[in-house]
Amino acid sequence: MSDVLASPRFLVVGCGAIGGVLTAALAETGRDVTVVTTNASIHAAVSERGLKVVGEGVPRLVHAKASLGVPEGEKFDYVILATQPPHVEDAARSAVGALADDGAMVCLQNGLCERRVAKIAGDDRVIGAVVGWGATMPEPGLYEKTAAGGFTLGYPDGDPFGADHDDLVSALEAVGPVETTQNLRGKRWSKLAINCAISSLGTIGGDRLGALMQHRIVRRLGLEIMTEVVEVARKEGVRLEKVSGTLDLSWIALTEEEKRAAGSPGLVAKHGLLLAVGFRFRRMKSSMLSAIERGRTPAVDFLNGEVVDHAREHDLRVPVNTLLRDTVWAIAKGKKKPGMDLIREVYDATGPHGA
Repeated sequence: MSDVLASPRFLVVGCGAIGGVLTAALAETGRDVTVVTTNASIHAAVSERGLKVVGEGVPRLVHAKASLGVPEGEKFDYVILATQPPHVEDAARSAVGALADDGAMVCLQNGLCERRVAKIAGDDRVIGAVVGWGATMPEPGLYEKTAAGGFTLGYPDGDPFGADHDDLVSALEAVGPVETTQNLRGKRWSKLAINCAISSLGTIGGDRLGALMQHRIVRRLGLEIMTEVVEVARKEGVRLEKVSGTLDLSWIALTEEEKRAAGSPGLVAKHGLLLAVGFRFRRMKSSMLSAIERGRTPAVDFLNGEVVDHAREHDLRVPVNTLLRDTVWAIAKGKKKPGMDLIREVYDATGPHGA
């Protein structure tokens, strides 16, 4: 980026949980960062007090530039889209005019959002960033990092990730380790499988991940959700990747025997792995549940709904993801109440199940 390589400008669009923690990390390391929100309460809290960060290290206040809407007349080398998926296209449209000619938009969303953003910013100006950590915003301007991790960066078309974005890699390392990939699609589908389970079950169960994963029926539903996603991904010709370097989705997916089995060493190992995941991310709260609690649109159509849509193209049945999508919408519309009773209702409706 020519003469701005030493000090690129960052515009973070979205000051929710992920955007807030990221903005604080960039500001603490001296980056030129401005965060955008359309929420007046968040803007007021951040502008007047700063971003209050808890959950990792010493609780602290971090001061950063905050804007109520995209600032006019300014250009940024990186526009980092940190909104929920339902708002990513509007966010990209609002900020594309602020993107430098040789800049790039960075998609942090779960799901498969890069192609949507590329239609707005251009194919050669989009970078995907798979987020490997968690955060929540208990109240406007208060940010809790709930799980450690970093990012995986890649281009939607699979090109090698070049040194021209070393400044982005360096900046994001303020949050956690950064790796690059030529298989962004595989990373996205693998993370999609995890999020379809964790985020949707977290919404329906109405609790943090650690508590939910103590229940066998939650773990079984999680395995079935991920199995359906893996089956669709295979039909799509996607080469799945390990998540966080350890979670092998091809192994986690239930075999035909395990779908019917009352118990087996393989099933015991898979339940054990989900227990470990639940412990590692025990404080994680579903961002969809947080969105619903704030009266926002849940991202379920970009998670379980995305799987349902792709499955339809291949004449595949994905009953568990279909019911989860519909149940999350029922919660958002006030027709269902989150909790273990609702988890049991979903479990019973999608049976019979193995162990």
